[in-house]
Amino acid sequence: MTRIAAVHGVLAPHRYPQEELTALVARNCLPEGADRGVLRRLHTSAQVRHRNLALPVEEYAGLDGLGARNEVFVDAACALGGEAVRGALRAAGLRPEDVDLLMFTSVTGIAAPSVDARLVGRLGLRPDVKRLPIFGLGCVAGAAGIARLHDYLLGRPDQVAVLLSVELCSLTFQRGDDSMANLVASGLFGDGAAAVVAVGPDHPAYAGAAAQGAPAAGAARPTGAGPSTAASAPRVVDSRSRMYPDTERVMGWDVTDTGFRVVLDATVPDVVRRYLADDVHAFLADHGLKPQDITAWVCHPGGPKVLEAVSETLALPEGALDVTWRSLAEIGNLSSSSVLHVLRDTLAERRPPRGTPGLLLAMGPGFCAELVLLDW
Repeated sequence: MTRIAAVHGVLAPHRYPQEELTALVARNCLPEGADRGVLRRLHTSAQVRHRNLALPVEEYAGLDGLGARNEVFVDAACALGGEAVRGALRAAGLRPEDVDLLMFTSVTGIAAPSVDARLVGRLGLRPDVKRLPIFGLGCVAGAAGIARLHDYLLGRPDQVAVLLSVELCSLTFQRGDDSMANLVASGLFGDGAAAVVAVGPDHPAYAGAAAQGAPAAGAARPTGAGPSTAASAPRVVDSRSRMYPDTERVMGWDVTDTGFRVVLDATVPDVVRRYLADDVHAFLADHGLKPQDITAWVCHPGGPKVLEAVSETLALPEGALDVTWRSLAEIGNLSSSSVLHVLRDTLAERRPPRGTPGLLLAMGPGFCAELVLLDW
């Protein structure tokens, strides 16, 4: 089985309390004299206290057009992505030249050459490193990325694979858009990155990661920044992907001249309630497990209503999603990077008992879900 040797999360450099970001949205999205009460209630109900942004807050008012936004994305993604990969390799005790595959995912910007290509020379990766840039998976990509690393390493058990996620959601902010979807999204999403290092069972680092048994220094942070090695270096046992019918307009982007315009339907929690429990039960049953056997739930922080739907439909015990709720409050929803931050925090703070099963899950555009069974 694939072993997760390290997880490292970083945040964009500019950090603000939710109230300041609500004021930014009010100034730039609501008509003059409009009642701001609905916006304040929406942002308060998101239960997000702070978020980090790629730019200083005052610069968003002058950010125009898809091209200008994307230029900022490329520069910031390379900076944050490089920091995330360096930190993850350092925590895993590996060098850049040890990496055989670099997978990059984002849904908040585009680049050709892709961000992973731009990082090869900057990070000192080998010129024959395999690259796999992925766009379009959105919030599900952190979980799907780990699953695809596992798939790759099943066929190359002596290799090292790295997943890099960079999401700069603030660059999709649409001025003058007072739609409910934009107002909700503007109170929920933040900017950050995360990298995961995975090794196959025939690689020398596989046994070393299993023997570590302790979190990296500075792993517990209130802001969500900083590294974490896997306290119990979990193994990936299996994964499952699920697509749900007639849900293409539940979540995603409309790509416009002014940038990515959010598609976010209020029915997301309903879709979760309709499908997730059956999928989770079936997946676990294939491994002789039930939900009550899971010692840690690593769940993407999709928002309060989504987390409530997950808890209710799976009948989770009280506190099962505490790490996810804390991540939502401190850094917001980082799209694909978020579940990786939650994984890091779970390993650093919760330290699940060795030899017990865990489940990592996320949902995203499609509408779809990705489930990853872990062995702590």
